[in-house]
Amino acid sequence: MTQSSSSSGERAKRPNGVLRALNTLDRILGIIERVIVAGSILVMAALMSAHVVGNLLFQQGISGTYEVTEMLIVIITFVGVGYATRNARHISMSAIYDQLGGRLRKGLLILICLGTAVLMFYFAFKSAEYVMTIYGRGRASASLHIPLWIIYLALPVGFTLAGVQYLLTVARNLVSQDIYRSFNEKEAYAEVPDDLETSSDDDASRGA
Repeated sequence: MTQSSSSSGERAKRPNGVLRALNTLDRILGIIERVIVAGSILVMAALMSAHVVGNLLFQQGISGTYEVTEMLIVIITFVGVGYATRNARHISMSAIYDQLGGRLRKGLLILICLGTAVLMFYFAFKSAEYVMTIYGRGRASASLHIPLWIIYLALPVGFTLAGVQYLLTVARNLVSQDIYRSFNEKEAYAEVPDDLETSSDDDASRGA
């Protein structure tokens, strides 16, 4: 009796421990993504504003503004892939998925996340090869002479972050009873808002 209860207690603690570790990893990745994306947006906004003010007041803007802006857009775009995945804001083709329910729905979601994670890591590998090629050729930006390989590091970093987020989604669904579209975003497609149900009931009563 004591042994069975202790073993069941250990089994109950394992998912919680796994979830705590995964939640810590998710928070760390979220901080990295937010710092990079938000920092790049703030720098771009400040730089463009200063450039416009300089043109209006002093008839001379900041040299290399458009070049830096293009680089920041590259960083925001590819690091934002991981951020969108983390918040389940990515585009999804769900025609078949929406017709399923229960274990079949969760199983298909896990399969999709696994396949997408593999694809993201493959993109990260190929983009890393591209970065190494850029580095070997010594390419730099035209006006500021910034090494382009530093900017294009956003590609493998962003794809890797996205791949990790898809793996976190798989792990979350494996240790949880509910269906999660990302590590923290629970599946809500089947839920009907309360105000919508109330309005439909009111319409039905009025019609009656």
